[in-house]
Amino acid sequence: MSRILVAATPANGHTGPLLRIAAHLVGIGHEVAFLGGARFAGQAADAGAVFHALPSEADYDDRDFDASFPERRAVPPGPAQVAWDVMHIFGDPVPHQLRALRELLAGFPAAVVIHDNLFLGGVALALAEPAAERPAVVSIGVSPLGVPSRDTAPHLLGLLPPVDEEERARYAALAEDLAERTGPAAEHVAGVFAAAGVRLPAGPSGRVRIEAADHYLQLTVPGFEYPRSDLPANVSFVGALPLPAGRDAWAPEWWPALSWARAAGRRIVVVTQGTFANVDLAELVAPTVRALADRRDVLVVAATARPDGVQSLRGVLPEVPGNAVVTGYVPFDALLPFADLLVTNGGYGGVQAALGHGVPLVVAGETEDKPEVAARVEWSGTGVNLRTARPSAEQVGAAVDRVLDDAAFRERAHVLRTELAEYDALSLIADMVAGSVPCPW
Repeated sequence: MSRILVAATPANGHTGPLLRIAAHLVGIGHEVAFLGGARFAGQAADAGAVFHALPSEADYDDRDFDASFPERRAVPPGPAQVAWDVMHIFGDPVPHQLRALRELLAGFPAAVVIHDNLFLGGVALALAEPAAERPAVVSIGVSPLGVPSRDTAPHLLGLLPPVDEEERARYAALAEDLAERTGPAAEHVAGVFAAAGVRLPAGPSGRVRIEAADHYLQLTVPGFEYPRSDLPANVSFVGALPLPAGRDAWAPEWWPALSWARAAGRRIVVVTQGTFANVDLAELVAPTVRALADRRDVLVVAATARPDGVQSLRGVLPEVPGNAVVTGYVPFDALLPFADLLVTNGGYGGVQAALGHGVPLVVAGETEDKPEVAARVEWSGTGVNLRTARPSAEQVGAAVDRVLDDAAFRERAHVLRTELAEYDALSLIADMVAGSVPCPW
């Protein structure tokens, strides 16, 4: 078996998938070191990996972004905020990430380095040395595939693929304009790489970042990703990771209501804002509960994913309707088999999990990569894209009715469930590791 170094951006949505991969590799006999945020030390130990904390300059707690990045609050959501994130959240840590990788490799000569797609220190490692003189580098796509293509719109705008040459030309012009406006961000990142002693190749940054890896493994299936005639040869689809198992003896007092609702023929609608953009539950959770408050044929489960979620929601929704359950943590592997619909702000992993259970969606998100996730839900026919992070109760209600009443959405979700079931992501990743470049030391 091999030595493997796994590195993750210190955010839950990036670290969680990499921890599951690390645990699987440990389970089949590999020796795994894990480089990540300090708050994940216990979880890495539970996975069986030897934990190493990122340097303080590259670490932060995504549960309180304002504390780590107070300047970000002044940047409006959308392209401007994405550019800021690229520069400061993902770009600035590169020299520190690369230094940490090299220091670990000096004492732990791994055959393979696995990192999430926005851990740019992994990109720097892949570019810094010839492939024969370094470990194999495997990048894991934990967010929508962002490789630029003539067959897609510019990434992160949430636009569907072009339908004709006229739209293709419009998108090309839009890409040029976007490249000009984000030029300072690209120059900043190039400067950060240069400070680490690494020259970024010419070309669109999204393509450079993806093509740098020996293998780029996207955590979805082709049915949930736009076709590209110019897809880089190193990109493979491996399906979605299985959800982590729920807590032992997890049985809240309201849990039997799911079975009762199902036996009574009621629809079960789950609403969540995930684990990151859930600071303000008035954005999506509260409007969804309000929208369905008078529906005797529906049971709403508001999964806030926050320890204080119940109290926080009561701050914006003083009276919880009788047809709603409000909870903090809830294991989705246990909840989704009951769900008829997931209302979500578009977290990539959560959407994949819903589709893995054949659950259609209503998506409302406009920060980070969420517009791209929502657009793929729309494109794949598995749900409704509300194109806003703050829908009204009326908008949510209409979208819920549309998805529940039109069987085509569930049929498409079932098609994706079947396709996802054909992939075993953990085994495919392990196979890629086994076939990668042997340790040169």
